[in-house]
Formats: sequence, C-alpha cells, structure tokens
Amino acid sequence: MKKQQGFTLIELMIVVAVIGVLSAIAIPAYQNYVKKGALGSALATATALKTPIETYISETSTFPASSAISTSIPSFSLGDITLTPSGADGTIEVKLTSTAASGASITLSKSAGIWGCSNSLSSSVTLNGCS
Repeated sequence: MKKQQGFTLIELMIVVAVIGVLSAIAIPAYQNYVKKGALGSALATATALKTPIETYISETSTFPASSAISTSIPSFSLGDITLTPSGADGTIEVKLTSTAASGASITLSKSAGIWGCSNSLSSSVTLNGCS
C-alpha cells in the first residue's frame, strides 16, 4: 500500500473557494465597521460641542458661528467642523475628509431648543440615536 502524502489539487481548490467566499462577505462588513467607527468619532466630537454652544446661546441669545467659539472647538484630525447659525438655532456639521468614510458627515441640528441628529450614510451605516 502506498501512503498518501499531501493534499490533492481538488482539496486545495475547495479551500481557496471557501476562503474566497468568506472574504467576499467579510470585506464589505469590515468596511462598514470602519465607516461606523469614523462616524462615531465625528458624533462624539459634535456632541462635545453642545455644551459650549449652549453656554454661548445663554449668554448672547444667538447660535454661534464657527469663529465665535473657535477656542472651544476640539481638534479633529479626521475632518472639518462647521457651525451654521440661524438665530438661536443652528447646526453643527462634522464632515469626514481623511477616513474610509471620506465625504460622510454627521449633523447635529438645534431647532426650537431640541437637538436632533442625522448622518449622511444612514442608508448603509446606522448609529444609535443618529439616523
């Protein structure tokens, strides 16, 4: 009797096919996790701005422009932060520029004293409390 040594070509092709199927599923899921992480960081940064903005509003009765509270805007290396006033209401937009989610943004809007949240990738990436 001859002792078997190694794998057959068919066995190796089956392993390659299984790895191909797994990576076809895993890579898009991983990219969504990366985008969700970047958007989560943007949401945390935007949320951190609510306190200085509320303080500014209580002192001046107007929503600040970006230049009005530039010392309170944290350093955010993943993108740009923009404040857009509209009387006592306004928006905080954090737009990502240097991540896998480049071009995506988180927007916190204050309307009639109530904060709301939206993200530009809501169809593919959802965050708790921010659709």
